[in-house]
Amino acid sequence: MAYQPNDHYARKAKQEHFLARSVYKLEEIDTKYRLLKQGQFILDLGCSPGSWSQYASAKIGRNGKILGIDLTPMKIALPNAIFITANILTTDLLPILLENQMPEKLDAVISDMAPKTTGVKFTDQCRSLELCEMALNSARTYLKPGGYFVCKIFDGPDVQHFRADLKTSFKKIEMLKPDSTRKESKEFFFIGIDFQPDKTNS
Repeated sequence: MAYQPNDHYARKAKQEHFLARSVYKLEEIDTKYRLLKQGQFILDLGCSPGSWSQYASAKIGRNGKILGIDLTPMKIALPNAIFITANILTTDLLPILLENQMPEKLDAVISDMAPKTTGVKFTDQCRSLELCEMALNSARTYLKPGGYFVCKIFDGPDVQHFRADLKTSFKKIEMLKPDSTRKESKEFFFIGIDFQPDKTNS
């Protein structure tokens, strides 16, 4: 995949003091579906380098809070965010939420997680799906009823199976490839709206 570090969105991110061009993907999702609001509590999976947290931080304001988790240490600080370096698979977030005056059940789980690509299409798709399943499991654990879920996925043969799985937990499922996504990229985003925990457990 041809990488263009100085494309329009990369330059715009630098001018607007965001850490990565990926911020505009979340901005487009938020603008379209009006997800982020003042006072929300958010779990940001795969938060490094931090552009999604930067955007969310401004939208939720001082009465909201973000818990960000990534295998890579974060190099930024935000007034309404806590960042931890950990593996979501092996980390119980509940004590961390409570220690930081966050509720047990959150308004949103957002994930821009992506695997380290190998160049082998099938392998990369499988690894992306695994991360999405991890993110969905976190959403089912930490979302409150009516909450929402955003996750990035690489297009592949199992995408529709994952969508069907999402439908067992959310009232509405949307799919979007933001304009800022590079044309050659196979990634897009699922948006799960109105979490239904009873539906999941039935």
